[in-house]
Amino acid sequence: MALNRILLYYQFTPLADPEAVRLWQHTLCESLGLRGRIIISKDGINGTVGGELNAIKQYRKKTREYAPFKSMEFKWSEGGAEDFPRLSVKVRDEIVSFGAPGELKVDENGVIGGGVHLKPEQVHEVVDAAKAEGKEVAFFDGRNAFEAQIGKFKNAIVPDVDTTRDFIKEIDSGKYDHLKDQPVITYCTGGIRCEVLSALMKNRGFEEVYQIDGGIVRYGEKYGDSGLWEGSLYVFDQRMHMEFTEDAVTIGKCVNCSAPTNKFENCSNPSCRNLRLFCAECAQDEEALRCPDCVESAHI
Repeated sequence: MALNRILLYYQFTPLADPEAVRLWQHTLCESLGLRGRIIISKDGINGTVGGELNAIKQYRKKTREYAPFKSMEFKWSEGGAEDFPRLSVKVRDEIVSFGAPGELKVDENGVIGGGVHLKPEQVHEVVDAAKAEGKEVAFFDGRNAFEAQIGKFKNAIVPDVDTTRDFIKEIDSGKYDHLKDQPVITYCTGGIRCEVLSALMKNRGFEEVYQIDGGIVRYGEKYGDSGLWEGSLYVFDQRMHMEFTEDAVTIGKCVNCSAPTNKFENCSNPSCRNLRLFCAECAQDEEALRCPDCVESAHI
């Protein structure tokens, strides 16, 4: 039986011809039987692809042969091509859609003016050093708020955002201005969203901003469930969540009965894309699955 794997990766680097890179990547993935989602812009590449292990290794080797991507890091995850509905390779204004393509500055070394990168063990060092100085580190979630319902860093700040594009308005609201003179560690799934978020925060006067190198994935690989992370990690494929160890706690709650759960379910209206948490029992009730927006519109 063939082994399958998923690769997650990104690289901020100037690309002179994003469309040419798109065509090359699409052809390469097709030839290797890979599926997944790849976004390319003038600022770099962001991808998640799955397939047979040897094909994934070939993809990694071929992609690194392209000079701008020669130092790109790849993170491995369980799964394969079957975890994605199709192969999608597109050119966009941003490889992460914050709605600020003109604000981000990138060179061959990555994002200019972003937060200080921390290895997983350095996260603890920053927390301990801050405590010694009588300060408290603020963990700042760089994901969409619903992702934090099933897992987050302990006592983290979870901004009220439905999409990544909501972050600029949220930060500019002033509700986090008290963090501008204290240590802030931003975090997200694989690190890419924090590359941009940390730069946007520094541009707005946050003085001591960090980001976790490799994101929650890399931290979880190092510390599992024995560190500062708690719960499950939301992932953007058909698995929908993953746990680092069998000791993971379940912090999510069913929206219908409040029972512990980490399982997101789609609204029962096929045209609606709202995701909410349900326990196994409540997930069998089609009426319970219908989200409030669809219930309200049905009565208008």
